[in-house]
Amino acid sequence: MSLLVVGSIALDSVYTPFGETADAPGGSAVFFSAAGVILHPVQVVGVVGTDYPLGALKALEARGVDLSGVEQAPGESFRWKAKYSYDLASRETLETRLGVFADFRPKLPPKFRDARYLFLGNIDPELQLGVLDQVKQPALVACDTMNYWIHSKRDLLLELLRHIDILMINDSEARELSGDWNIYRAARWVLERGPRMTVIKQGEHGALLVNRDTTFKVPAYPLQEVFDPTGAGDAFAGGFMAYLASTKDLAEPNLRRAMVYGAALGSFAVEAFGVQGLEHVTLAEVRARVRAFKELVHFEADAPP
Repeated sequence: MSLLVVGSIALDSVYTPFGETADAPGGSAVFFSAAGVILHPVQVVGVVGTDYPLGALKALEARGVDLSGVEQAPGESFRWKAKYSYDLASRETLETRLGVFADFRPKLPPKFRDARYLFLGNIDPELQLGVLDQVKQPALVACDTMNYWIHSKRDLLLELLRHIDILMINDSEARELSGDWNIYRAARWVLERGPRMTVIKQGEHGALLVNRDTTFKVPAYPLQEVFDPTGAGDAFAGGFMAYLASTKDLAEPNLRRAMVYGAALGSFAVEAFGVQGLEHVTLAEVRARVRAFKELVHFEADAPP
């Protein structure tokens, strides 16, 4: 079952109390595919400028990422620069230069139009709707968004919600979109507007999966070393969607397992700067961390007699 991501391909410059990077490969499509390809092949649609270090993308290609949907346009690549607080809980965006990404209009290669699992990164909702028009019969469509689109293109975003299965956003975005501070009510608000499920990412507090009947919570993996939280949410999404694509099972128990696989991949992502934390992770290591999640939360409801 093919898995397609449409999103940004960027060069990130990140400052944390523990180090920094300059013009490192990043963006939603890069983090998603770096995590997802550990579980399942990934197709990518995006755009880079003539200054992009294509060798970084070739490394992804060697691992099974199909980059035939990535176009190189004349001009500068999308660049993003940010600085994190000491506890890594908050960040300040220092610079955003869209470059060729400003004129990005996703065009899917013919073979990508049969994708069964589709993830729409946090690009303009107008473009997200345009991608949906190009995919024939997806089994599952998930999308991300961000504060900028919530405020500037709210009507289009609400229209998009009518056509997707899962909205995957962080807790502050869920609150802004719904206008409700309570995260569980915010999730219900989203469901009333079309999606069958919503996944709310809560950083160091884990993530929530909410549908019309149940709520499932996965904690964050307890790490002793965290260097860079950039891209953790996209890595989570990559693990979540790739697990579903690999198992071809959308039943409730498997969705819960997908949440844990997403949390596991997100935890690997933050252990190094950029995508370095995902570059050498094996499937066996992911499965070992998933088993560790089970031990982390398992308990007997009733004490033995």
